[in-house]
Amino acid sequence: MADAAEVLERKLAARDKTIAALMKRVEGASANNNNAFSTFEQNIRLEQVVARKTEELKAAQDRLLREIEVQRALEVELRHAQKLEAVGRLAAGVAHEINTPVQYVSDSLSFVREALADLSRYIQCSRELSAAVIAAEPAHASAQGCQELAEEVDLDYLLENLAPAVDRALDGLGRVASIVRALKRFAHPGSAQMAPADLNEAVASTLTIAANEYKYVAELVTDYGELPLVTCHLGDLNQAVLNLVVNAAHAIADVVADSGARGTITVRTLHDGDHVQIEIGDTGGGIPDEIRERIFEPFFTTKDVGRGTGQGLAIARSVVHDDHGGELSFVSERGRGTTFRIRLPVMPQRSS
Repeated sequence: MADAAEVLERKLAARDKTIAALMKRVEGASANNNNAFSTFEQNIRLEQVVARKTEELKAAQDRLLREIEVQRALEVELRHAQKLEAVGRLAAGVAHEINTPVQYVSDSLSFVREALADLSRYIQCSRELSAAVIAAEPAHASAQGCQELAEEVDLDYLLENLAPAVDRALDGLGRVASIVRALKRFAHPGSAQMAPADLNEAVASTLTIAANEYKYVAELVTDYGELPLVTCHLGDLNQAVLNLVVNAAHAIADVVADSGARGTITVRTLHDGDHVQIEIGDTGGGIPDEIRERIFEPFFTTKDVGRGTGQGLAIARSVVHDDHGGELSFVSERGRGTTFRIRLPVMPQRSS
């Protein structure tokens, strides 16, 4: 698109140069020859040249506009493809995150099932003992049997652990529900119109589904400020935040490698007048000076093949800057880490 704009600018300059030359010729002809017909002829030729050049420029402008529309459509498709790629990449992690609480639920319910079977036997024994006492029959044998059964099933242990087992099952189900809600919020369908959204909730949901990307290499520290609802394309912003979080996790992983050490990812949100800010910092190795001007270029990456496509930061910048009129900047120090800052207007001037 930039190349097409440069071509159009060159054509405009050429047109102006041609018109200026023809005007000079007309002025020269008028000065040297007062022949009215000659001047009239020169004017007609000038008008024809101007008309032809104008038509050529109009055609070039139309082609440029079509190219811009095509590029915008490609950018949208690229973002959708990158989101699908991200969801696919995170699928294994999300499955693992769900599997752990599901295992808690399974283990707890297995215990509850076995405990209920033992309690059912003890309750039946107690009923027989009660019936014998009520009928004034000898109850010593029944009482002895109940006592032995209570010891066999470890009645005190069952009564002590039944309620906690149910609590663990409920906690596990709550964790699964939380992950599913986070995934649904992250995969929020795109809309042609911006809508007010809770960015703190959106960031928290994104961190939940991205947990498997960072939890083995970094501790997560969050500091959510009080934010107003922000008018935005929520699905696209979720993708931008995810890209930055994954980038931070990779930066830390490159530093800690297999040492067993852990870094820190710090996520902050804050309200600043008519803007809100999201900061995502890492304790990775920092960005080398020689590539800092290139990190937002599409397909530029320093990661190994299969680990990065070079689209994450480019798409994040496009979402923040082009779609929301915001700013995506960073500060980085070699050996200490990098912090990316997303700065967004609460109410963008653009309505879509």
